[in-house]
Amino acid sequence: MDRTEIIYNLAQILNCEVRREEPMNRHTSFKIGGNADTYVKVDTLSKLSTIIKECVESDIDYIILGNGSNVLVSDDGYRGVVIRLDGDFRKMSLIDDTTIYCGAGASLASLCKFAQGCGLSGLEFAWGIPGTVGGATFMNAGAYDGEMKFVVHSVSHLTPDGQIGRCEKDELQMGYRTSVYRSNKCIITGVTLKLREANPEDIQRKMDDFLNRRSEKQPLDFPSAGSVFKRPEGAYAGALIEQCGLKGKCHGGAQVSEKHAGFIINKSHATANDVKSLIREVQTKVYDETGYNLECELIIL
Repeated sequence: MDRTEIIYNLAQILNCEVRREEPMNRHTSFKIGGNADTYVKVDTLSKLSTIIKECVESDIDYIILGNGSNVLVSDDGYRGVVIRLDGDFRKMSLIDDTTIYCGAGASLASLCKFAQGCGLSGLEFAWGIPGTVGGATFMNAGAYDGEMKFVVHSVSHLTPDGQIGRCEKDELQMGYRTSVYRSNKCIITGVTLKLREANPEDIQRKMDDFLNRRSEKQPLDFPSAGSVFKRPEGAYAGALIEQCGLKGKCHGGAQVSEKHAGFIINKSHATANDVKSLIREVQTKVYDETGYNLECELIIL
C-alpha cells in the first residue's frame, strides 16, 4: 500500500480537501509535473499540525507548496504528500498603524493590495511576484532594490514535530534568496510585517510602475518559474546567457526566453526533463565561456 493513504484517510477525517494522484502541472506556474501521491488543502493550524505529526511519525515525505511559482516537479511526480495552505492561512489583518499579520498561504499580490489599501508602503517591489507570502519569506524574494527582509518583522512556524514556534527578525538569517527556513525544516505559517505610512495613490503609482517594467522585460505570456538562476556575484545571469548565444535555445518544448535570457519558458508541452537538460546546457556553456558558475534558483522536486 502507498503509505500516503494514511494521510489521505486522516485528511478526510479532518474534513480537508484531499485528492489522490493529483497532476502537479495544475499547481505549478511552469504547468509541468507528474502526479503527487496525495494532495491536501489544509485550512487551520490544528489540522496542519495533526497532518505534519502523522507524516513524521509514519516517515512519509511531504512538502508545503505555495503558488508553485519557483518549482519544477519531476515528470514522474512526487512520491509523498503535497500540502497547500488555505483558509486561515490566507487571512491578513492590520495589527496597528504600521503592522500587518498575514497568513503564509496568502498570495503576495493580495498582501500588496491590502497594504496599499491601508496606506502602508514598503511592499511595492513585490507587486507582480507570483508567489505566496510564505514562499517569498522562505527564499527572501526581492526585486527593484526591495527584499522581504526589509519588511518582515517576525515569522510564525510549525516545527517538524508539529509544535508552534516563532523567529524574530534578527533570527531569520535572510540573505540573497535564502533564510533560516531553508535549513531548519520548520513550516512558515504566518508573517508579521512592519511598513510605513504613505499616500495610497502614491503607493499604487509605484506598484503600477514596477508591474509595467516586468511586463516589458519578462516573458509573462508563457508558463515559466521566473528567474531560473541566482545572480552571480559581479554579473547578471541573463546577460551572461545572452552573451553565450543561448537566447532562444530549445530542448524539446523548453526554451531560453527570447525576451529575457534569465527565464526558461514552457513554449510547447515541455517536460521537466526538457527544462533540466536546458538548464544543464546553459550552466555548462556559461561556465566554459565565462568562468561563471550559474546556481539554480528553482526548487526541483
